[in-house]
Amino acid sequence: MMLEKQTVRSRHLHQLHKLKNKKLDAAAQCGSSILLYDKKERDVRMRRWKNRIFSLLVYALTAMTLLVLAFVIYFIVKEALPTFQEVSVTDFLFGQRWMPIAYTGEVSFGIFNFIMATLYVSFLALAMAILVGIGAAIFLSCVASERMRGILYPFVDLLAGIPSVIYGFIGLVILVKYFIRAGIPTGSCVLAAGILLAIMLLPFLVSSCSETMLKVKEEYLPCAEAMGISRWYAIATIVLPASWKNIMMSMILAIGRAMGETMAVMMVIGNANLFPHLLGKSESIASVIALEMGTAVVGSTHYHALYAAGMVLMILLFAINLIITILREKLIG
Repeated sequence: MMLEKQTVRSRHLHQLHKLKNKKLDAAAQCGSSILLYDKKERDVRMRRWKNRIFSLLVYALTAMTLLVLAFVIYFIVKEALPTFQEVSVTDFLFGQRWMPIAYTGEVSFGIFNFIMATLYVSFLALAMAILVGIGAAIFLSCVASERMRGILYPFVDLLAGIPSVIYGFIGLVILVKYFIRAGIPTGSCVLAAGILLAIMLLPFLVSSCSETMLKVKEEYLPCAEAMGISRWYAIATIVLPASWKNIMMSMILAIGRAMGETMAVMMVIGNANLFPHLLGKSESIASVIALEMGTAVVGSTHYHALYAAGMVLMILLFAINLIITILREKLIG
């Protein structure tokens, strides 16, 4: 009888011990779940704070960029407007005589020839650079092996890093001398400036276009070749159409670089206030500003007219970029 009671008691104690262990395990699991939940909650809060800080930083940098841009535009417009108290807008934009200091006759501030020279040289350079640049980009992205790309890309980047004054010296030594041998008296001409500017634009165009074409090629060309489509047909019908948006964007940035280029163009264009012809001398807006700003008396009409020329250049650049963007949306979608 005593043995049965002890057995029953031990069985009850064992059950109580098991129940106690289960409660302890449940409590431990509950505690670990709470700790895990707290950790996840802290991680979520930390991510939210990081996202907020990053968003605020992006907004602050964007606002700072817009403020700097607004300040530059305000400063140029403020310095340019006094010009039109002395010279009418029509005479300034369409006049062909630029005579800031009147040795004989009256002073005159007409920038029509400068505007035409800027547009002529820029679009001439862009046309040459686009033709050669797209061909080079196709070669690098779709024809050259990976090893060859690894060798050629650093040379493209090296060309992009050469200062414009070095390009100007190369133009003087090679292009100007060649045009002198060809029968042009001084060798300096619009064509020389266009060729030199096209060479300067090439590295940027080749680099930006080849990267896009390489991505398109890696995505679509293996499938096209597996279907029996020839490489060149696939390049013409798949790679180029898919890359047109990036090519147009590269053109927008390139035309901005071309219209604002000063030193190299100034060294080979001749710097004469003449209406631009392919084999004749002329002068761009950037060149006349660079040449005369140092000699202009601060506060004079000459000084303000140079700022007005810069304002016209800025408006031209904005208008051309807007037109190219609209065309890109209309043609490509």
